[in-house]
Amino acid sequence: MEEYIDIVTPKGEPTNKVVLKSEAHKNGWYHNTIHLWIYNLEGEILLQQRSHKKAIHPLLWDVSVAGHIDAGETFIEAALRETKEEIGLELEARNLDKIGVFLHESTYENGTIQDNEFHQVFIANVNINIEALIPQKDEVEALKLVTFHTFEGLLEKSISNNHFISTNASYYKFVLDRIKEKINL
Repeated sequence: MEEYIDIVTPKGEPTNKVVLKSEAHKNGWYHNTIHLWIYNLEGEILLQQRSHKKAIHPLLWDVSVAGHIDAGETFIEAALRETKEEIGLELEARNLDKIGVFLHESTYENGTIQDNEFHQVFIANVNINIEALIPQKDEVEALKLVTFHTFEGLLEKSISNNHFISTNASYYKFVLDRIKEKINL
């Protein structure tokens, strides 16, 4: 079942227009998504490998949890829902720390998808037993914890190693820097 999402202006302001997600992508309408980066105090970040079924960047490693915000849903509600759906982890609003908003504008699949999204970016310090997580099959191929040092090394070579989405390198670096600040590293 396809989801309905709220459309915003190119500056991120509400329009009160609600459409199917596929219509937003077909027409390049701006909308919000959430990104949640999960880390622990041992200096590790949870990464999600995008499903091989994904139309955009299949099998590349990315944010711990991400997804579209349903029409009428708050950013926090979406982050909590997506976390439960994608990895089977139940969090509470108090676990989330918003660190920024990033505009992502890209065209995919020979122009059939125009992705104009405002990523509402959160981080959460969570002690994770990765074996207890339940990846959503259509969204998540695999999960792994990597040290901050490993994350940086993979990121430095992202153009050649086919690990991360290389065009997102500055965004990934921003997130890692905010997490390090949060735990005073």
